[in-house]
Amino acid sequence: MMFPKWLTKRVNFTGRFKATETLLKGLNLNTVCESAGCPNRPECFGEGTATFMILGDVCTRDCSFCAVGNGFPLPIDPGEPLRIARAVHSLGLRHVVITSVTRDDLPDGGALQFARTIHQVRSLNPGVSIETLIPDFQGSTEALLLVIEARPEVIGHNLETVPSLYNSIRPQADYHRSLELLKFVKLTNPAVLTKSGIMLGLGESEEEVIEVMTDLRKVGCDCLTIGQYLRPSRMHVEVEEYVSPERFERFKRTAHDMGFSRVASAPFVRSSYKAGELVGGLLRSFS
Repeated sequence: MMFPKWLTKRVNFTGRFKATETLLKGLNLNTVCESAGCPNRPECFGEGTATFMILGDVCTRDCSFCAVGNGFPLPIDPGEPLRIARAVHSLGLRHVVITSVTRDDLPDGGALQFARTIHQVRSLNPGVSIETLIPDFQGSTEALLLVIEARPEVIGHNLETVPSLYNSIRPQADYHRSLELLKFVKLTNPAVLTKSGIMLGLGESEEEVIEVMTDLRKVGCDCLTIGQYLRPSRMHVEVEEYVSPERFERFKRTAHDMGFSRVASAPFVRSSYKAGELVGGLLRSFS
């Protein structure tokens, strides 16, 4: 399949890129920017920002779209939360995004490490807003409560794709379990912003995308990101379609009409890309 012109992005390693990379390596921190091979990494690192990935860089699941390695993870690193807090301070971040690999090997799925990281970041960086992008914790509400009670401003959980593709794209995940997670967050603390994201180009129909957006609004999801799936390697599932910017814009208008408070929809959009800009006005209204 021919690569379309709208997916050509100029790579520029100027600005603060090297300083950001050096800082993260020096603190022995993982980022989804690097582990997932995000195409926006040069831009974000160049602006002195990154999305922190806790609980190691080895996932216990094997989704066919994801570049993050899978296998047998290392034990939890107790020093990781403080090192992330120090990185936030050094980078001068005002909005922090914390995600993780999925850790089905842990009784709480890593939820306590999320809570510890949130508390440590706040302790060292008063006034920052915190966004978490969490796994499904295998449906454990007890684990999810650990994150909710740590009071991040935003809790995100990506549906990633339409339900008909879960068996081939996310075989260890469950579409309805993910919806219930977002619903539980909103019911437990309505002031928390909820957020989800999907990829296009995996073989989904336009009608299916609309159905996913409808399902997200039914559980009170506030923010939505929609981006183009890009194949990380020949070992990953193939791209079925490169979706035009015009269709992304149509989906954005439809999502706004449905009542989403914030929508980012474009080929290079990713869950945490310019996350602070997406939710900034909403955070002030919820404070």
